[in-house]
Amino acid sequence: FFCKMPSTSATPWRPTATAVAALFLGTLDLVSAFSAWSDVEARVSPHSPQDEAPVSIDSVLASTPSFSSTKPTLFRERHGWCPYSERVWLTLEYGGIEYDEIRIDNTGGGQPSYFSGQTPQLHWPDGKTQGESMDLVYALDQKYNLGLKSDDEYVRECVREFSNIFPRARPSSRAAYLFQYNGEPLSRQTFEQTLQKANELLGKTDGNFFCGDDFTAADIAWAPFLERYRFQLPCLHENLYPDDVFSYFHLSDWYTAMELLPAYACRVQGDAASWRKVLNMAGFGNAGVPAELNGNIDTLLQTEDRLAREAT
Repeated sequence: FFCKMPSTSATPWRPTATAVAALFLGTLDLVSAFSAWSDVEARVSPHSPQDEAPVSIDSVLASTPSFSSTKPTLFRERHGWCPYSERVWLTLEYGGIEYDEIRIDNTGGGQPSYFSGQTPQLHWPDGKTQGESMDLVYALDQKYNLGLKSDDEYVRECVREFSNIFPRARPSSRAAYLFQYNGEPLSRQTFEQTLQKANELLGKTDGNFFCGDDFTAADIAWAPFLERYRFQLPCLHENLYPDDVFSYFHLSDWYTAMELLPAYACRVQGDAASWRKVLNMAGFGNAGVPAELNGNIDTLLQTEDRLAREAT
């Protein structure tokens, strides 16, 4: 919860909402409650990720696979960039569902003859194939009884609110909801309005997740996009941090709660370096690299390197 505050920094020290609450309330109850990793896992997830990683096939390098007749096969984007694939991937991992996966090239390369359409898709054990990310999340929840409350109307409402709250932008599965059609980033005001509305939606219920104390399908719908925003927005607009407790209290707490989910934090979540690298790749939604982008990334990297040295 606590870290050394830098004396001078281009990036302000930003504690999580949980840390601020602990400081002001003078309590370490949350720390003691999570004294062991097994306690964390038991509290935040009724399921355990499967012990072994799934069979993973790169469709660019491998021949036609043999589909399992006992477990689903996930078709997801090859590099882990696609947020819609991440929704289904997270559901499978959270549920501890045994599955195989085939990684598909969505960057313009060749696709295998046994696949058509968009990722994600699931090839079910009965031989049927189904697409659309949230349809797959709901189907998995109902088939495997995951407790994601996909039949709950408020959960569905929070899922629908994602489309209402996130801004209109140039389509891209690798740099989603970030750039205008001319290749420039959306305005700072647009991003701030999006974050504020997400923060307000989270504040409508008690608890740290979108629908209260329980992790639900609504969190799965939002997670991949808020994950990318967390690391990519500071690259586009200086000091724009979605997890800033002072600006977005409920959103900050949501990020903390998500990182206590082993299936998310240990299996699915991307890191800052990965999401910054995507922004540096011309043509992935930005039609080239905006001039101010590299400067922001360099500043963030320099600050992180300095703080790491100070911490050692």
